[in-house]
Amino acid sequence: MKFGIGQSVPRSEDPRLITGGGEYTDDINRRNQLHIRLLRSPYAHGHITQLDVSEALNRPGVEAVYTAQDLQHLGGLPCRAALKNAQGEPAFIPHRPILAEQKILFVGQAIAAVVAQTPEQALDALEAIELSVDDLPACSDPGRALDPDTQPLHEGSDSNLCVHFEQGPAADVDQALASGAHRISVTLVNNRVVPSPLEPRATLVEPMDDGFSLYNPSQGALGQRAVLAKVFSLAADKIRVISPDTGGGFGVRGEVHSEVCVAAHAAMALGRPIKFTGDRSEMFLSDNHGRDNLTEVTGSFDADGNLLAVRIETTANLGAYCSNAGPFVPTMAGGRIVGSVYRIPLVHHSVRCVFTNTMPVGAYRGAGRPEACYAMERLLDAAARQTGWDAIDLRKRNFIAPADMPYQLPSGVTISSGEFSKTLDMALQRSDWSGFAQRQQASANNGLLRGRGVGFYVESSGGGPEEEAVISVAEDGRIDVVVGTFSHGQGHRTTYAQILSETLGVDFEDINIIQGDTDVVAFGGGTGGSRSSQMGGIAVQRAGLAMVEDAKYIAAELIQTPVEQVQYADGLFRSQATEAQVSLQQVAQASQQPQFGGRILSKTLRYDRGGGFTFPNGAHVAEVEIDPDTGAIDVVRYTAVDDCGRVINPLLATGQVHGGVAMGIGQALLENAVYDDDGQLLSGSLMDYAMPRAMHISDMDVSFHEVLDPNNDLGVKGIGEGGACAAPSAVVNATIDALAPMGVTALDMPMTSERLWRAISAARS
Repeated sequence: MKFGIGQSVPRSEDPRLITGGGEYTDDINRRNQLHIRLLRSPYAHGHITQLDVSEALNRPGVEAVYTAQDLQHLGGLPCRAALKNAQGEPAFIPHRPILAEQKILFVGQAIAAVVAQTPEQALDALEAIELSVDDLPACSDPGRALDPDTQPLHEGSDSNLCVHFEQGPAADVDQALASGAHRISVTLVNNRVVPSPLEPRATLVEPMDDGFSLYNPSQGALGQRAVLAKVFSLAADKIRVISPDTGGGFGVRGEVHSEVCVAAHAAMALGRPIKFTGDRSEMFLSDNHGRDNLTEVTGSFDADGNLLAVRIETTANLGAYCSNAGPFVPTMAGGRIVGSVYRIPLVHHSVRCVFTNTMPVGAYRGAGRPEACYAMERLLDAAARQTGWDAIDLRKRNFIAPADMPYQLPSGVTISSGEFSKTLDMALQRSDWSGFAQRQQASANNGLLRGRGVGFYVESSGGGPEEEAVISVAEDGRIDVVVGTFSHGQGHRTTYAQILSETLGVDFEDINIIQGDTDVVAFGGGTGGSRSSQMGGIAVQRAGLAMVEDAKYIAAELIQTPVEQVQYADGLFRSQATEAQVSLQQVAQASQQPQFGGRILSKTLRYDRGGGFTFPNGAHVAEVEIDPDTGAIDVVRYTAVDDCGRVINPLLATGQVHGGVAMGIGQALLENAVYDDDGQLLSGSLMDYAMPRAMHISDMDVSFHEVLDPNNDLGVKGIGEGGACAAPSAVVNATIDALAPMGVTALDMPMTSERLWRAISAARS
């Protein structure tokens, strides 16, 4: 059976996973392994005045206790965001220690580690560590981080500013804002959220000669190896990273955290395997968080509703340190698509990245692009409401048109394809936009308020510009594909097999995808930024085609035909001149004979896309119902039309939309990482942090508008993050639409029932 591009093939990995056959990091154990647990700071800010581990060392089963002093030979956790401000000065990137040194900067910061024979013994020993901290004032509010009376967190800096990133002509935007017929401003909060993969973080480290092997969930084993090689000053071949089945990524799996580094040090020092498994509440304290921006967006429109200029001013909370992606997310990652799908002559984008006494913030699904899209969609709806223009017409008036392509966005990057007006029309038609009044009246008859909202998005996808695939054909005809991306739920084993099945004309079931082991995968950029289909997929396709070209020389000998007369299709090499033919399997068998080189038929291909990105986009429409007496809100209809270029597998693409929309609805209505004024995390468990459940997600109408990207072989763009880009603005705009007749025109996420009830009560009074 053959499954090619465009078919809704069920995921081939699912039967194993749903029948309990998955192997996650915590499932892996080794004889004689030890267990590690970490002492985490209960304080948000202060100097360590006492750290006595002597009693812990005497507890039963304890093999070692480590503090920062024991790790002085290691580097800190790195940040790869090399940014500069408008004056060309580099961002201030403070040293981030693996274990706290003299100072504590956030609740949950790792201070010491106990290695014991059992996890329970390690936890017991943690209780025996004597810790004293001289408290310092804490700042958890990014809006106060730069106040003169807020104490700087880091030595060597007289403020809590990491970098003030700017792009665009500020003076010209000033003039356009002052001269336009309409000036609209909206103040926004992009609330802090906690990545919560199905699988909590886990690590198993085994010592090996002058290095170690690491089992660890990731978004790319090679990326983690590169970080660890830098931390430990080891050659890459001294570290092996194996990522087994991984229960979700969402950005946090792209980081190397303190536990991995301490476990690796302990494994090499003790000569024993070391295992760490975190619990869910511990992950709330120690996994990078996401979002957390304060933004004011101001737009200038002429009398006809044409955008003249936009200014976006953001304060981005980095937390106490720069994570691996750190200040890159709210600046360059989001800044690539600032202004979104709208034709804006002038844009000034300003981001102040600040430090606070909170968990560091890293990449989270969409990584800056949802925040940028949210600002524009809230601005467009506010402009329509304040001027009386129709919100749909206003968007269409300002869309970048197909005739404008290729179009240079304000950031300087070029978008090559998209039919935004048609995509919006498809969403309006599928959502029955014209029939809304009847549904609104039916809701009113039941005492409920109903609103509708649009969220249009564009995001830049692609990630690192290179990817590699290695294709090998065994004697029995089975094909192994080694690829440098990493699937943590996306279904690469299925989609890559579809691409290669169509490319080679071979059975889908004969293709095996290999990933996530640095001893096998020699090169790769991992999975992030919705890059897999457009990087790994194209590398697989090109490697398959290149292998066929190489194999034609063997086939030509076997069928006694000049190589230029050999054609390949459906797994067969045929002569154009005769009826002679030979199968791919027969060629693979022959390739191992001495006269043909005596080795397996294989091809390695590294794909370099160049400097550009692809730009997935789409229109999402949400309808909500609100109970005005309680503030309870339900998303009752949701329509998504996404342009992700060619759809490799509609079933899997739809699942990616579902996941992104669920995360977006979660941020819009429920999720919020809350710190008090003393820097204590108040929402530190799933009892306090509200994740969306099935009851919060309506049935979704998902469809696709396939506008092929002209710059890659498959015409693909990416689909993993669009839902998270569109859903927040669609749901918030729908909620404001429902409450606008009462005079409520501004709301911040998360729009909890309490927050809505208070807004409604204030409007009524």
